This record gives sequence, structure tokens and C-alpha cells, in this order.
Amino acid sequence: MRLHHEGKSTLLWSAVVLIVLNFAILHASDSKIYFDISIALSAVLYGVLLNFFQCPIRTFEGETEGIVVAPADGKVVVVEETEENEYFHDRRIMVSIFMSLFNVHANWIPVDGTVKYVRHYDGNFHRAWLPKASEENERCTVVIETPDGTEILARQVAGAMARRIVTYHGEGEECFVDEHLGFIKFGSRVDLYLPLGTDVQVKLHQKTVGNETVVAKLKDPPQPSLKGREKVSPSRGDVEES
Repeated sequence: MRLHHEGKSTLLWSAVVLIVLNFAILHASDSKIYFDISIALSAVLYGVLLNFFQCPIRTFEGETEGIVVAPADGKVVVVEETEENEYFHDRRIMVSIFMSLFNVHANWIPVDGTVKYVRHYDGNFHRAWLPKASEENERCTVVIETPDGTEILARQVAGAMARRIVTYHGEGEECFVDEHLGFIKFGSRVDLYLPLGTDVQVKLHQKTVGNETVVAKLKDPPQPSLKGREKVSPSRGDVEES
């Protein structure tokens, strides 16, 4: 099992605290049953933390052009058309994936492209599955432009227990499916805002696997019209007006 570097300090200090706590219970109690209970609870808690900070090696199988890949492990809690008021200021299809404490919390890049916009906002810590969490909680918004010019917005949203959002790419950087978008420490969600007309491939309550599940297929971008443009005659090389 490979562990994510974001969790190494948390796992180290959690181990130290649990060891000290269990030794204290062992020496403070005359009954061994309390120590046994403490050991069992500590093992379960540390097992959850180990699972949470897993960093699985995943490679998307197939062509990535026109494909939106799940940015996170979790469950689809929203599939709806809504207004996006931070960047696009128009109607978009929103797909939201909720991550519980039992999910891996590494986030993946959903599309190949170039990062056009990155903004981090401090905020509240409402429960991540609530609709207002997307606009009121601590969050980080990343907009990626695909090679054909389509823009996709991915928003990492903190939950009731989350206290740190990490995003790895900056504006102007190229990014690709199979790379990590970032990490959110403890219960949280990732929202995707897709263009209208996108063919959504997931359903409400469906479980997703980060960097494996196909969330949507983008529609082909409109081809530019030649009407009103200048064109070059291949035979003479001179310019004609359409």
C-alpha cells in the first residue's frame, strides 16, 4: 500500500498519540479489559486513517479526448443543471462527488488541458453534501481548458471535518488525466461544472473511482465558419473575400 505524502505527518503523530494513550490506560487501570478495548479502538481508527491517506497508482485505460474522468473516489450526490456564478456566469451541468471518511481523498485531474484559473477561498465547514457547501465552505476552484477549447471547472470543497485543501497546479500549467489535482484532508466533495449538452455517464448515488470512472463525454466543439473570413486561393496565393 502506497501512502500519500500529505498524510505522512498526520499518520506519524497519530501513531505517537495512540501509543502514549494506550500505555497510559494500561498503567492507570487495574483491569486489562480497558486496555484491550483501547487497543481495538485504536487499531480501527488507525486503519481508517491508513485507508484515507492511500495513494493508489491508477492509469486511465482508453482515449482521453472528449472524456471527463472522475476526479475522486466517492458517491455522486448531485447531477443537475445550475447557475455557475464564480467563473462562467451561465448555466452549466453540475456533477458532484461526495467523499466519506472511508474513501481515498486524493483528487485527480478530470481532463487533459491547460489550467486557466485557480482560486482558493476561505469559508465555513458545513457538511459537504449540503447544496450551500459548494458556495459557502472553504474551497478551491480550478478551470481547465481542453485542447479543443472547452473549459471544465473542478471545485474542491471542504466538509464539516476538513481543514485543509491542497491544489497542485498553477495557472498556465499543462495538466493531464492520471495526474493528481490535489488532496482534501477529511470528509469533503469535488464538484464538476460541464458545458450544457455534455453527455453525463453517471447517475445519482452511483459510486465512482477516481481516474477510472468516466463521468461524462463532451460534445464536439462547433467548427468555425468560413463565412465572412478571408481565404487564400491554393493556386494563386492571393486573398479573396468570401
